[in-house]
Amino acid sequence: MSGFVLYSPAAPGSPEAVSLDAAQAVRRPFTQVAVVMHREHIDNRWQPWRWSLSEIIPHEDGFGTQPRLLLKDDQEERWLHPGFTVELFTDDTEGYHLNLTTDHPCFWVVWRMEEEPAISDECIAVPQTVTLSYTDAGRWLDAQESVEQVPAPVEVLSWMQAFVDQHHVLELKRRKRPDSFKSLQDRFGNPARVSTEKIRGASHG
Repeated sequence: MSGFVLYSPAAPGSPEAVSLDAAQAVRRPFTQVAVVMHREHIDNRWQPWRWSLSEIIPHEDGFGTQPRLLLKDDQEERWLHPGFTVELFTDDTEGYHLNLTTDHPCFWVVWRMEEEPAISDECIAVPQTVTLSYTDAGRWLDAQESVEQVPAPVEVLSWMQAFVDQHHVLELKRRKRPDSFKSLQDRFGNPARVSTEKIRGASHG
């Protein structure tokens, strides 16, 4: 995964900052991404379809602003959801630090099933927000939202690390990671996902 455009504010007083007007100035670091959701057919008479996060890719203007069906057959669907802005906030540096110090630093995506079909003929899984903050992801998991993750690429991690180095002050006592992130497994040994959402789309593929 590569090609993310990473924006950061120009240093105060620098030639770049002086040359920018208020409309052009970057208030805080950000990158724009698109989310790909995947629906796959599974061998379960009560729930024949399962939704999951597939990947996060750099946003492109050509994607437009509306969700787009990329693939559909008897076994799977893939939907592209463009236009998500991932920002870095100075009051959440602890969340980025915790992410960077995990074994697998990542993007997190919160998604929900539609209550009524609005994008397709059936209800689909729709991403709500994307974050790099471990703290935000923990709060959403505690609220029993559907939260999934994909690895963040090296250039994004380096960008986030530079932000943490500049703004984060390490606490004397290391904060305990949220209990929501304790490793949970289903009966097949796969990572379990916590959700209160009823998965729909069992009528047809």
